[in-house]
Amino acid sequence: MRQILIAGAIALAFALFGTKVLIQILASRGYGQIIRDDGPSTHKTKHGTPTMGGTIFILAAVIGYVCAHLITGNAMTASALLVIGLVLGLGFVGFLDDWLKVSRQNSTGLKGRYKLLAQASLAGVFGYLGLHFPDNHGLTPISQYLSGVKETSIYLGATLVVIFVIVIVMSASNGVNLTDGLDGLATGATIMTFLAFVLIGVWEFGQSCTIGVFSNTSCYQVRDPLDLAVLAAAFAAGCTGFLWWNTAPAKIIMGDTGSLALGAAIAGFATTLRVELLLIPLGGLFVIVTMSVVIQTFYFKVSGGKRVFRMAPLHHHFELKGWEEITVVIRFWIIAGLCVAGGLGLFYAQWVAK
Repeated sequence: MRQILIAGAIALAFALFGTKVLIQILASRGYGQIIRDDGPSTHKTKHGTPTMGGTIFILAAVIGYVCAHLITGNAMTASALLVIGLVLGLGFVGFLDDWLKVSRQNSTGLKGRYKLLAQASLAGVFGYLGLHFPDNHGLTPISQYLSGVKETSIYLGATLVVIFVIVIVMSASNGVNLTDGLDGLATGATIMTFLAFVLIGVWEFGQSCTIGVFSNTSCYQVRDPLDLAVLAAAFAAGCTGFLWWNTAPAKIIMGDTGSLALGAAIAGFATTLRVELLLIPLGGLFVIVTMSVVIQTFYFKVSGGKRVFRMAPLHHHFELKGWEEITVVIRFWIIAGLCVAGGLGLFYAQWVAK
């Protein structure tokens, strides 16, 4: 538990003070956000806001996690290191996308097919490596069994697991990316999800099958749940420090660097904590926003140009209806909080049912 507090405190401090320094560096070099012409007209004022801010909370989380282990003397685990590797990989893909936009001074970054290919490749490597590195109890970071609110008896096998992981990572990273359209919206929502993973990790550690107190039907066969909780706390704290500067009117924008990395982190935690399907309610806001884009695109094609929403993703629809940006953000945060609470309720309910 001490590690969780140390990791969170260091990540929070680093992000809170480091973001201000990063804003000055990015602004002095002219690395500002390029606003699309087809977006809401009110977003024109965001043009030039320093972007690529995701680099700071990625660094904050990693530094907080590493320092917590150096201070306590505990070893870092394979599960957490794999999640960090996935986050750094997708963060780098997002950084390339942001850099191309800034250097070209237009909203065209990395081509979509290359971005998707990179996401799938990195997710595939993560899924493959996660099936290796067993601990003393034979537990690997990722299970070959399907997980809902906990691991089930449905065997998938290595190939299907890797494919499943690719789908989860791509869905989560693109879901957060689509949600990152208003100041502080994606940041605040992911903080709630990370805090849920902290609670899940701590609970799974306390009821672990490796303790030998619980029956096989009630305990959790998860490798490194407490260390994953430490990393989740570092990400939650890093994002909180960043949110201080990212709330409306934002002084800095996370960019694809941050949104792809956050989605990767969420997917990584859901996979290694073996609660993959629980990611649907825990990331409920991201699911809702993503579905609004899917519905809009599908209906536009089949109806010959008609629209369900005034604009997709969904938060832009409410902006065009006249809602203030801060109103949309706060109400969407409420939705995110309710989804996270529902997800945690499902997680605890399965334990009570046993």
